[in-house]
Amino acid sequence: MAFPDISADLKSAMPDLRGRLLANESLAPLTWFRVGGPAQILFTPADEDDLAYFLMRLPQEIPVYTVGVGSNLIVRDGGVSGVVIRLSPRGFGEVKAEGDMVRAGTAALDKRVAETAAAANIGGLEFYFGIPGSIGGALRMNAGANGGETKHVLVEARGITRAGEKVTFSNADMKFVYRNSGVDTSVIFTSALYRGRVTDPETIRTRMAEVQNHRETAQPIREKTGGSTFKNPPGHSAWKLIDAAGMRGFRVGGAQVSEMHCNFLINTGDATGHDIETLGETVRARVMENSGIDLHWEIKRIGVALP
Repeated sequence: MAFPDISADLKSAMPDLRGRLLANESLAPLTWFRVGGPAQILFTPADEDDLAYFLMRLPQEIPVYTVGVGSNLIVRDGGVSGVVIRLSPRGFGEVKAEGDMVRAGTAALDKRVAETAAAANIGGLEFYFGIPGSIGGALRMNAGANGGETKHVLVEARGITRAGEKVTFSNADMKFVYRNSGVDTSVIFTSALYRGRVTDPETIRTRMAEVQNHRETAQPIREKTGGSTFKNPPGHSAWKLIDAAGMRGFRVGGAQVSEMHCNFLINTGDATGHDIETLGETVRARVMENSGIDLHWEIKRIGVALP
C-alpha cells in the first residue's frame, strides 16, 4: 500500500535539512527477515545536529519510529505510517577507543565495537561480538549474550528527544532490566560510552572466538531471521519451552521455526510479515497450552497489517 506523500510539506518546513527524506520507501530490504511494507517517510539524518533539527520541526502528531540494521525487527505488510528514522554509519557509525574506554555511534555494529575494543586490548566487550545488531538497539534492549550485558559496561548514552533536545543518560538513568531499558521510547540514542578493562590480547581473542563458535554451531545465522524471538521467562529457556511444545520446524506459510534453534524464526524464502508474526503467535499459544508459561516477544514489531 502507498501512504499520502508528505515529503514536500516536510522539506518546505525544514529548509536547512541535510539528510535524505524519501516517501513510500520499502523497508523490507532494511530488515534481516526481508519482509514488510513501506515507510510513509524514511529519513536518514546527516548527523546529530541534523536529527535534532528535524525532530524539532516535525509536527508532534506525526509518529516516529527508529530502526537500526533490522536484525530484531518485523515490519508488517501494510507498512509504517509516519516517519521511520534510520541512522547511517556515515553519520553515526564512528567507533574510537582510548585507555579503557570505547565511544561508539549508535549505527555502529555491535561486532565492530567488540573488534575495536579488542584491537585496543580492552576486555569486557567481547559479548558484543556475538550480537547481530547495532549499538542503538543494544542500548534500547540492554542487549546481551554469553554472560555479558550492555548494563555491565555502559558509562553513559547520548540521545535526542522527540522535541529535538540533546540529552545524556548515565548507566543508572538508563534503568536497565532484562532485555529493556526504562528510557522514554521516543528518545533516539546517538552514541554510547563504554568502559572495559585493559586485558591481555590473547585472552580477548580467545573469548571472541568462543562467542563466534557458539553462534555458528547453535544459531541459524545464515538464514533470513530476526535473532532470538522471545525473551527467556524467569527460570526457563524459551527455546526449551518451544521445543517441548512440539514446535521445532513448525511452519506458517513461508515462515518456519528453526530446526537448529527453536527460539529463531526464519523466512524460508517467500514469507510475509503476516506469516512470521502469525507463526510467533502460534508458538506462544502452543507454549501456553503445554506449559502455562506466557512467552513475551523480544523482536520488535511495527506497522499496520494488511486487511
